[in-house]
This record gives sequence, C-alpha cells and structure tokens, in this order.
Amino acid sequence: MNTEKTAVHFTDNYLLNPTNPISVNLIGAGGTGSKVLTALMEMNYSLIELGHAGLQVRLWDDDVITSANLGRQRFAESETGLYKSVALINRCNRWAGTNWKAETVKFEKDKFGKISEKARASITITCVDNVQARFGVAEILKETSHRRNYQDEPKYWLDFGNSQDTGQVLLSTIGEIKQPNSEKYQTVASLPFVTDEFGELFKQSEQKDNTPSCSLAEALEHQDLFINSSLTQMGCSLLWNLFRRGMTEYKGFFHNLKDFRTHPIKVA
Repeated sequence: MNTEKTAVHFTDNYLLNPTNPISVNLIGAGGTGSKVLTALMEMNYSLIELGHAGLQVRLWDDDVITSANLGRQRFAESETGLYKSVALINRCNRWAGTNWKAETVKFEKDKFGKISEKARASITITCVDNVQARFGVAEILKETSHRRNYQDEPKYWLDFGNSQDTGQVLLSTIGEIKQPNSEKYQTVASLPFVTDEFGELFKQSEQKDNTPSCSLAEALEHQDLFINSSLTQMGCSLLWNLFRRGMTEYKGFFHNLKDFRTHPIKVA
C-alpha cells in the first residue's frame, strides 16, 4: 500500500486575507501580457465579490502600439502610436473603475544600479519575450526579497513564455512561504526561481531572430494566433487556484498548442 503524501504548496496567508489589495507587477503588455491583464481584471472583480480586497496592478512596458500588434494583441487601430501600458490601463480603469497604474519604462535597475520602490509587489508576473529580461527580473526580485516586513513584500513570481506554438507557465516563490502543519500533505515552502531551474533551457530555446515584426502576417510566423490566449487562461487559472483553493499541487505546465498536449509540473 502506497502511503506517500501528495506534495502541495499552501498559499501565503496574507494573500488569502489581506487588509489592502494585493500588489501585482505585470511586466510586458504584448501578446500575452495584454491578455493576462484582462484575466487579472476578471480575477479582481471576482475576488472582491467574494469579500477579498482584490488586486492593485501596475503594468510595465516601454513599447508603443504599431499596426503589427493589431489582431493578435488587445489593441485597436485608433490606439496606434500610444504606449501599450497606458492604452491598456486606461481601458481597464474605465471599464472596471479600478485605479491601476501604467509604467512606460522597462522593469529594470536605473543607470545607478538602483531599484525603484515601484518594483516591489506581492506578485510579479512576467510576459517578456527574451531570456535576458527574465534574468534581469530575477536579479531584482532576489534583491527586493531581502527587505522583509515591509508593505508589498514579494511572495510569488509567475512567468509566461512561448515560442511559435509551444510555451510554459512557471510559478516561483520569492524566498520561503511559511507552510501550515499538515497530516495529509507533504508541504513545500519554496518553489525555485524559473531562471535557476530552467535557465539553461531558456538560453538554448531562445530564437536567434529578435527583429520586430512589421506586419501581423510576419508576427504570425513567430507566434501562432492563439498560443498567447491558451497560455493566459491556464496560467491565470493556476494563480486563481492559489486564491480560491489556498493551495496548489502544481507549479506550472508545458503547453503545446500544435498537438493539444499539456504537461503539468508538480511542486515536488
């Protein structure tokens, strides 16, 4: 008889019963980020309806909207030339009555190597399209995690990444998350940084051609039309379950839209 306990990670307690909205930094407002923002808006409304304080989102992207972004990303023709982050956040705030914020700069250290106070958030979500940006975020999160007992204490990092028709979503903890005593489960306090666990894989998989697409047709050569949407729905479901169930057996998944296969990754 197999008596091995299921390994689970219990959600940080503050996220379940916060006094203020949970701070979220969403980095990247392109094909995935623009859709993740919509999912966060739905999540925020649902959490508030359930008596939770909800989310306070800050969206980071220094890109402006071009005609190549229309169709696959959440932008209208009338918005070309505007900053992606500003267009999306304005739309969210008008739609949902939120007071979410847009940053029109990259999420990175300044020229003096200093980290902005705005870089601190309980949850960081990355929807970036290169490996170097991920490693930059990892460095900032590691540095901000040393200053504990502080507002917006960093707890989780959720990373979305994809190629043309495959992708992955991976959850990391920022430091250890205190776990309750459990007779039923084997509790896992720390989920490794995606850059530590899969860094070499990311470096190998990075495509050599990073030139921006000039048209939607060209953009679709790099990324299929629905890869971002399918990753978004499943990845945001992982985050939603942290709030709703207060625990997760999974820290992410690998997803292949071409042959409709998804491989979950357990926390253990």
